[in-house]
Amino acid sequence: MLNMMLDGVRVIDFTTTVAGPACSQFLSQMGAEVIKIESPVKVDDARYYPPYKGSFSVSFAAANTGKKCVTIDLKSPEGVALFKDLARASDVFLENYTPGTVKRLGIDYEAIKDVNPRLIMCSISAYGQTGPLSNLPGYDATIQAMTGLMSVTGYPDRPPLRAGTLIVDISTAFCAAFSICAALYGRQLTGKGTHLDISMYDVGINLLESKFIDYTTTGNVPTRTGNRFPFIAPFDTFRTKDSYVMIICAGDGPFKDLCKGMGMPDLPKDERFKDLFTRNDHEPELKKIIEDWAMQFPTEQVVEKLLAAGAPVAAVHDIKQAIENPHTRARNLFNEVDQPGVGKLVLMGAPVKASNYQVGQPGYTHTAGEDNLWLLKDVLGKSEAEINKLKESKVVS
Repeated sequence: MLNMMLDGVRVIDFTTTVAGPACSQFLSQMGAEVIKIESPVKVDDARYYPPYKGSFSVSFAAANTGKKCVTIDLKSPEGVALFKDLARASDVFLENYTPGTVKRLGIDYEAIKDVNPRLIMCSISAYGQTGPLSNLPGYDATIQAMTGLMSVTGYPDRPPLRAGTLIVDISTAFCAAFSICAALYGRQLTGKGTHLDISMYDVGINLLESKFIDYTTTGNVPTRTGNRFPFIAPFDTFRTKDSYVMIICAGDGPFKDLCKGMGMPDLPKDERFKDLFTRNDHEPELKKIIEDWAMQFPTEQVVEKLLAAGAPVAAVHDIKQAIENPHTRARNLFNEVDQPGVGKLVLMGAPVKASNYQVGQPGYTHTAGEDNLWLLKDVLGKSEAEINKLKESKVVS
């Protein structure tokens, strides 16, 4: 069997909801041993998120499959001491609470680095550990609102829209995961750990991509343009006989291929469409020509004709079409899990493929506290007397 890239890396996952758990899930898919910490009296709220299979949250499973789950009362001195024991034996400490929370608990970076100077701590928060907004809570949608993402999403004659998925949460999870991997590499070079400050706000600002530099370069405030990208034509959705396609021609070559696919090889000679700038100046006329042609055919035929000519086009799929596309199966994007007491779950497969390593998500979703005895006995080496004392004091439950 192939090794996994993060074999031997132990991650303390003190996170909740989406961005934090998704980050540790990505690390788990690379082979890290992830230990999820919850309170004995209040488990992760995400355990109650829909959709459900019976009374089981499949949404929670999607970001927590295969993790060890333990409960520690971090509001007690004994719980903090136990957590520090775990920190000594770990490589990464991931948390995503409002700045100041872990300090009040006595497990902030200043406290933990004295216990384990090699530990990498990653703090994910809405607005970061510093700055005038740092003490504010936040969610994906509020960050989309604050960073301007909503202001450029949708159509100009309609209200701002949030993206249809939790793009800031998941993008933040990816950002945190690769930052942790970089810090692990840095530790190999220096022997030292570090504290990573990952902000959903920072990620949202980066997701503005060209909109950011449009403003900083020209002073223009970008607005909503629907599916149209305002600097390239054609770059938009186009109606077909039965649905929509997305067509993008970011250059003269692709545009010539598009015209060939439409049976209009002489269209690029038209003075209105001869280059990137003239096409953009006459975008409404060009859109009408393309859409008039596309509406003669079903989507499948439009895609077939244009792809045969080498033009960049894709059908606008709904979720069912995307998930059931044979390519989704071929790319191993189904993670089928046998969940005890629930049955088979079909979750998302890992988005990473590696030639010399195994990548994947073994195991099922553990219940809160299911691995308490494993942690105390096998990881921390506690005696039976110590274990019983911790149980009696309800530090673990």
